[in-house]
Amino acid sequence: MTIQGWFVFAAALLLTKADSYDPICNLRIQKSVLLESVMGCCDDSAGDLFANGKEGKCQQKYVARSCKELLEKYKVKKDGLYQLTTEDGEVYQTFCDMTTNGGGWTLVASVHENNVEGKCTNGDRWTSTQGNQQEYPAGDGNWVNLATFGTATGATSDDYKNPGYFDISAEDIAVWHVPNNTPLNKWRSDAILQYHTETQFFPKYGNNLQGLFKKLPLVWNGGSCPENNGPAIPVVYDFGSAETTANLYSPNGRNEFTAGYVQFRVFNTEKAALAMCSGVKVTKCNSEHHCIGGGGFFPEGNPKQCGDFTGFTWNGYGTGRDWSATKNMLESAVIIFYR
Repeated sequence: MTIQGWFVFAAALLLTKADSYDPICNLRIQKSVLLESVMGCCDDSAGDLFANGKEGKCQQKYVARSCKELLEKYKVKKDGLYQLTTEDGEVYQTFCDMTTNGGGWTLVASVHENNVEGKCTNGDRWTSTQGNQQEYPAGDGNWVNLATFGTATGATSDDYKNPGYFDISAEDIAVWHVPNNTPLNKWRSDAILQYHTETQFFPKYGNNLQGLFKKLPLVWNGGSCPENNGPAIPVVYDFGSAETTANLYSPNGRNEFTAGYVQFRVFNTEKAALAMCSGVKVTKCNSEHHCIGGGGFFPEGNPKQCGDFTGFTWNGYGTGRDWSATKNMLESAVIIFYR
């Protein structure tokens, strides 16, 4: 038996010694013991396994719930793919940004528009895949449920959501707008916008996006604009600027928002709920032209606004005129990080 095998065997033996009659035996603790034992199998040569994206003898050197914990507990400082472990012991792979503003940012999700003409069909996971229905006012509910989908490396080619989205207790959010189908090693260099918050707002709103949207439900007719719009948090730009952000959205929209923020759960004139206004806070109520995701029913122009990138093509695909966003914005995935 290999050394690694002895570690796992010993850990498993330890677990079987637990008092089987103990009604409060905690499976979560058992998983933690096993993971710590497996962690001991790794040597320093495996330290860059996921950062380099290479195969290696060790599948998990560190046991951490977030990239911030990797940075603070294990002094990991290299960007790359790492495996994280949820509170319940689920192991998943994601990307850690260990560079921006001191590092420690965990990739948790991406919103990718695969077919803006689909109008709440397959691929519109952040609104509805069941069509534009008044009887389906909350849509698929992926902003608030426990579903996961996609892969970290494919986050610019399809929607992505990992367990960290609802498992990590975060303080701030970072957003990158990255052109569709950009490989992971070019995200940073090819991003058209990069920004993050520094106000530590998440604890007030449920510690992450799932908690925030539990407090601020994404349901059509669940509120009105502007009275029931959610928090608008100022951002610091790592690439781009407020002016750049404004110019990527529609010309008419620029009269209805202030760039340099990220805002959550806003309503439009027809009381459709939108999840996230990336890079802006709304000042008027035609928010479907610069906010993404949301509930499952968008009354105006039914079904023209229904989809992950809602009303971004109101006056043509990528035209950048009237109420239409630019092609650069329309064809970029919104990549979401926690710290």
